[in-house]
Amino acid sequence: MNVDPKTRADNTNDNTRTICSWNEYMKKIRTGGCSTVAKPPVSEWAWTFVGCFTGIGFVTFLAFQKDIPVLVASLGASACLLYGAPAVPFAQPRNAISGHVLSALIGVACYQFLGFGWFTAALSVGLAVTAMVATRTIHPPAGATALIAVSTKQDWLFPIAPVGIGISILIVIAILINNFAVKRKYPLYWW
Repeated sequence: MNVDPKTRADNTNDNTRTICSWNEYMKKIRTGGCSTVAKPPVSEWAWTFVGCFTGIGFVTFLAFQKDIPVLVASLGASACLLYGAPAVPFAQPRNAISGHVLSALIGVACYQFLGFGWFTAALSVGLAVTAMVATRTIHPPAGATALIAVSTKQDWLFPIAPVGIGISILIVIAILINNFAVKRKYPLYWW
């Protein structure tokens, strides 16, 4: 059966294609509207601030004042999800802990086996994000954890401390703080 290439490219029911046509691509990037996200009430702002301040405050206190290795920069972005959007799947404990630890392991492995360099840094993030997608543990800040592991030349302890312990502290504080709010429930699921 002969199929006109133009007809084939425009056929949206064709599940065998992995890349879209130019016209499809251009339609996707023309949004044609504004954000439909509703402005949250002031109480949500307050709970977000209290959570972020308490979580990051506790982790940085342990790191700066007590020299306990529980701080990694990507935890700041995790705080945004855990306290600012606690209902999204990316903020659930399974995603946050597994995503960070998996990415830290991948980042350390890339550095330890391939050394330091731009290629290793890029590879670590590519592999970490792919692994999170494959294991259904996507936590966007964890992509940075893989990059940090390479760029700061970490050893095999990195996935445990600061990463594992640091994200676990933020999760415990998210459970405590988010459940005080009337309109919040955290976590929505554990695994």
